[in-house]
Amino acid sequence: MNIDGVFSGGGIKGLALVGAYEAIEQRNLSFVRIAGTSAGALIAALVAAGYTSKELKEIVMRTEISSLLDSMPFDFPLFKWLRVYHKLGMYKGLKLEQWIENLLLEKGIRTFGDLPAGKLKIVTSDISKARILTIPDDLPYYEINPEAFSVARAVRMSCTLPYFFQPVKLKSPHGLSLIVDGGILSNFPIWLFDEEAKKKRPILGVKLSPQAPTIPKHCVKTATDLFGALIQTMKDAHDARYISKRHAKNIIFMPVTGTSTTDFNINDEKKHALINMGREYAEAFLKRWSY
Repeated sequence: MNIDGVFSGGGIKGLALVGAYEAIEQRNLSFVRIAGTSAGALIAALVAAGYTSKELKEIVMRTEISSLLDSMPFDFPLFKWLRVYHKLGMYKGLKLEQWIENLLLEKGIRTFGDLPAGKLKIVTSDISKARILTIPDDLPYYEINPEAFSVARAVRMSCTLPYFFQPVKLKSPHGLSLIVDGGILSNFPIWLFDEEAKKKRPILGVKLSPQAPTIPKHCVKTATDLFGALIQTMKDAHDARYISKRHAKNIIFMPVTGTSTTDFNINDEKKHALINMGREYAEAFLKRWSY
């Protein structure tokens, strides 16, 4: 059966999305259109390119995740702080983009023009113009040809976690824009598929968090707690309100715990655990999913 799909962000926790996709694939569900933010954008792009869940698992297990971080000449706290202060992030993100580009090229995908029209939507955040930037849909505003835009560059933009990766610069006649993680403004862009599209085929979302009523409250006692709560609120408030206006019956909620969003040193055991967790959550949901 044909469906539309949406994958949320979640950093390294996004490995659980691979397991969820395996369960979806086993149910013979096929994505006509697919959207994602951050880690969800990466999975969405690879699925849109034609990767199977088996291939994705093989990629995850053979890849040393820490190798996707750009090397730094000096690796000590003061240098990292200075790099964040002057470059707005510790890592450039070039190695991550190159890795994504190579994977997509294996399936013959370089730009959005190599994909069926409307197949893939990737959400990023333009912090210069204070707006959600959905690629490729919003590129004409920047006077950029959507069909000629790199899919790997779009995914890298969506994965640009603030302070961790340096913002991507996007030039246009409107000026220079700094693009960062789409999750800052919309971590689960199910709003991309409107009610009209829903009438054509079911929409299935995969969200790396608990369902709204069970989300724990933030305990804010220190400045660090405040910063974390602010970021989390920015990531979830917009989408939570939208989801509350819709029916959550079409969303697989996966409260993944025990892994940090930026745990790039994750070992094989944890990789397997995340993939299995995602598959189990999805299997349990799909058994009762009424579309």
